[in-house]
Amino acid sequence: MTLPLKNRWFFVVALAAATLAFGLYRRSMTSSRFPPAQSLRVLETVADHVRNDYLEDVDPRRAMEGAFQGLIGALDGLSSYLDRAAAEKFAAPAGTAFHDVGAIVGKRPGTFPLVVGIVAGSPAEKAGIRTGDYLSAVDGRSTVGWSLTELRWALKDKSPTPLKIRLIRENDTRELTVERAPIYSVAISRTDEKGTSGVVKVHHLFPGAAAEFRGVLAPGLSSSADPLVLDLRECHEGGYEEAAAFANLFLKASAVGAFVKRDGAKETLACPAEPVAAAVPLVVRVGPGTMGPAELLAGVLREVRKAKIVGRPTPGLVGKQVLFRLDRGDALLLTTAAFVLTSGEPLLGKGITPDETVEPEPPPPDAR
Repeated sequence: MTLPLKNRWFFVVALAAATLAFGLYRRSMTSSRFPPAQSLRVLETVADHVRNDYLEDVDPRRAMEGAFQGLIGALDGLSSYLDRAAAEKFAAPAGTAFHDVGAIVGKRPGTFPLVVGIVAGSPAEKAGIRTGDYLSAVDGRSTVGWSLTELRWALKDKSPTPLKIRLIRENDTRELTVERAPIYSVAISRTDEKGTSGVVKVHHLFPGAAAEFRGVLAPGLSSSADPLVLDLRECHEGGYEEAAAFANLFLKASAVGAFVKRDGAKETLACPAEPVAAAVPLVVRVGPGTMGPAELLAGVLREVRKAKIVGRPTPGLVGKQVLFRLDRGDALLLTTAAFVLTSGEPLLGKGITPDETVEPEPPPPDAR
């Protein structure tokens, strides 16, 4: 017998949600606001209202994806449900070249993504996207229910195909077509600034960033009395091993922290090599666009190297994830370990609070 669409939608979503809820309740029977039976009755009531009272039939698959998004997105800022396309991008081999728009975004559950930084010279900058804008839709799909990871991979693609982006700026809604392009030609860049030995902007922490610094900028730094400024304010991508290698340029330690799993197992992170700039004073600039590996780098440099942190608080996205494939090609990306400094201070969910707060410069007047 084939169920009508409404009944199929109710059955599939209710069964999946009930199964997920039951699994969670078995692990923690007292953590919910409602007892398990009452919670499942509430779930059934909600699904029943949608089935009977919503203005049109609902696609069961899309409803299922929405249920997964809500459940996983409520766990932490990194865990995510990924559809087939996003899962394939995430699992692409290391070194795969992606085109991007160059907008750095932050995301909280139930809100539109907020642009917290723009890569200089990127398509996003050329299209007029600014820090402080909200991205409300990408290619016609609302972003309010997406996780940060979903949004990141929606903005990326192996091809340079353009994106249609709807953004909100103050009380104005705008529709833009934004190109995708290779974003980073270099990992680091240096500029002069009075009273310092230079400002090094770290664009990413993918493999090779530390070697690039060592080969290009390290000579002559060891004897400098003026502080070196590391600008991590727009460093939102990379890997933790490369973050440790970058920290190792400035310090040597058998342990600078560890990734800790739920059972207490630890994966220690070390900086065992001889540093190339062990004596130069350090100032590290951070902000909402400083994410993941860059947060780890800033935390290690402050704790072990006594670097001064200036800027604004970071979002606290320092955790390791594992991708769990589902039968349809979609996947769950779950945080399985959180980084803790040697002092015991966790960074996941907490981030870096600067020693000195420095507010960003206001954007120029809107020309439109």
